[in-house]
This record gives sequence, structure tokens and C-alpha cells, in this order.
Amino acid sequence: QVKVVESGGGLVQPGGSLRLTCEVSGLTVRPYAMSWYRQAPGKERELVARIFPTSGNTNYADSVKGRFTIARDNGKNTVYLQMNTLQHEDTALYICKWETTNNYWGQGTQVTVSS
Repeated sequence: QVKVVESGGGLVQPGGSLRLTCEVSGLTVRPYAMSWYRQAPGKERELVARIFPTSGNTNYADSVKGRFTIARDNGKNTVYLQMNTLQHEDTALYICKWETTNNYWGQGTQVTVSS
């Protein structure tokens, strides 16, 4: 059984930083991409960052470019999202997705940016 677990969310002041972690267990095939999405109340889920583990190539939403960094540890089946200079608009549930021939989603970790 594949299990996707996110951690690292919390309450942070504007301008602060958080590092999210997504760990996957039970997956026997190499993913071709790992992604972080976010969903704020009343809004659609949006792609924040994506990484292709074989090439190391990354994609980012325009709203987070230069502030967020996605990275992976292939040996640990783990992907990270380093978030710097957080803004109120970054408040959302952050959800990890592992893409193989199937998509595996976690339950998410809440990030709240507030003073």
C-alpha cells in the first residue's frame, strides 16, 4: 500500500520560512515527477512546484518563483519544499503528489502566514 505523508506546516509570520517534507512508502516504482500543490479555502487547487527526479528539472508557479525551492532525495523517497519570504497569500493546505502510472496524493499539511 502506497502512503504519502506531508509534514512541516505551521503558523509563520510574513517574511518567515518553512520547509515542508513529503515522504512516500510502499512505492516500488520510480516516479517520473513529484509535485507540491496548494489549496486555499474557496479556491481551486494549484500547482506550486514540480520536480523530475531523473533530470532534476523543476517547474514553479509564477507566484512562488524565487521564493520556493523544490528538492528531492531519491534514496529516501522524499521531496522537500523550502519556502522563504512567505506572504499572506501563501496560506493554504499544501499537498504532495507522486506521479507514476498512477497519481498518489497525501492528505496535506497546513501553512498559515499571519502576523
